[in-house]
Amino acid sequence: MSSSTAPISTEGSSQTTLSSFEAAREERKWNRMSEKMSAFHEWFKQDFNTLYELADGSFAARGLSLARYLETAKTMNHHLTMHHTIEERYVFPSLAKFMPKFGNNEDGEHIASHRGIHDGLEALNKLVAKWKEAPSTYSPVEMKACLDDFREVLFHHLDEEVADLRGENLKKYMTLADVEALPI
Repeated sequence: MSSSTAPISTEGSSQTTLSSFEAAREERKWNRMSEKMSAFHEWFKQDFNTLYELADGSFAARGLSLARYLETAKTMNHHLTMHHTIEERYVFPSLAKFMPKFGNNEDGEHIASHRGIHDGLEALNKLVAKWKEAPSTYSPVEMKACLDDFREVLFHHLDEEVADLRGENLKKYMTLADVEALPI
């Protein structure tokens, strides 16, 4: 077999092959969802880390007022909530037909993670509202503690979801036609 072909299946004594280009194209199709999710999730991690880094008040050195910093926290909260709402309404139900981890039941690890994340986002939202009402009460220690409370569940979930959507994992549960029919 030449280096430009890759085996895809064996039946009897004949072997069907794809060119390297076709094999790579098929692999991209399998990994389409994980790559899209990875882009969103990396953005959320970066946003969270920036919010955490600037919590000590160094947002002022970057030209942000407290009000603008708090608006950044509110925006991250809104975007993450919207992302999870879309996943839970449109993406997870389709995935749950093949992979129990995406279900809304006791096996639904991803929705359980969303609940933990949203508990943290609700706490963050309450702090932001409090500090918008009374800016002089802003506490870097309280802000970082709030973010620390849900960092682990957030980052673990973001990474685990991308891993669960990688082609190598999807191949255990569905066909390429199933993957291509998913709403993402």
